[in-house]
Amino acid sequence: MSRQRFIAIVIAAVLAISGALYLSTQRNLPRDSSGAALLPGLASELNTVTAVELRKGSAAPTLTVHQQGSRWTVAQRGDYPADVSKLRKLLLALSDARIVEEKTSNPASYSVIGVDDPATAGSTGVEVSFVARDGKHAVIIGKPTGSGNFVRRAGEKTSYSVEPAISFEAEPRYWIESKLLDIAAADIQSVAVKPAAGPAYSVHRAAAGGNFELDGVPPGRKAADAAALAPSSSTYEHLDAEDVAPAGDIDFGKASVVTVSLFGGNVIAITGTVINDKHWIALQAGKDPALAAKAAGRAFELSGYRYDAIFRPLEQLLVPKPPPAAAKPTPKPVPAP
Repeated sequence: MSRQRFIAIVIAAVLAISGALYLSTQRNLPRDSSGAALLPGLASELNTVTAVELRKGSAAPTLTVHQQGSRWTVAQRGDYPADVSKLRKLLLALSDARIVEEKTSNPASYSVIGVDDPATAGSTGVEVSFVARDGKHAVIIGKPTGSGNFVRRAGEKTSYSVEPAISFEAEPRYWIESKLLDIAAADIQSVAVKPAAGPAYSVHRAAAGGNFELDGVPPGRKAADAAALAPSSSTYEHLDAEDVAPAGDIDFGKASVVTVSLFGGNVIAITGTVINDKHWIALQAGKDPALAAKAAGRAFELSGYRYDAIFRPLEQLLVPKPPPAAAKPTPKPVPAP
């Protein structure tokens, strides 16, 4: 082999090796993903989603919101109706999330930004998974950063920071349809109260728009003025539940009962009890099929101030007792001269 041919072969080999190394290097360079959608296919699949699950600190889902027939329900609350507006807000936030920059791919560092395995006890991240027409997808939402969050798509090593922020509550109680009662004060004809302890009483008015009168005024006492007797406009209007549970799980053995009669003929019975720091009610509404179906076999937790407005003790509807007269001082004995 001539010297020139040998040199040509060596040069060709060097060029081939250099080219291979260059291509390999380019393949291993991090891609510029800034501005890309976190979940590119979700926007076109929003209306095909049939279930959403959240996991936090547990291998089992801590929340499942899924379609049951024509409605969305919360599985962990006995398939009670779900707040669809919150579900849509979460899905839109996931769809709108855009990658700001790549972060760690080291599993040892996941816990620092909250994208470690949500099945691990003490994990701060929440895995959000959803089932759509094109299959099941999952992403771990980590700690907040700037105007967004750290995230990691389940099954991938690379984590990212994304914007805008993806915010939601992980507890099932925040996902129930909270609307419970909406009774205008003007529609109430009478309210009868049988407390668990203390005297029973009722307030009524003969005609719509009239003043309330108190029945069962104790001897020697006077009823408060009509404004104090009337249920507040915030007592039964826009009454929201804070949580829901099977009625059999709540001890209503020592309960108060309020019966609200409306001018339209409907009667709603509200049974209430306080257990530790929680205020629970059960509802019966024979002439309101939708409410009866919603309330059947269920108990609802109310905020303390809404509960107290419903179950008012008789003393709050009476003119306060006058304070006891001050005792006259005992005269001091006059010493003998």
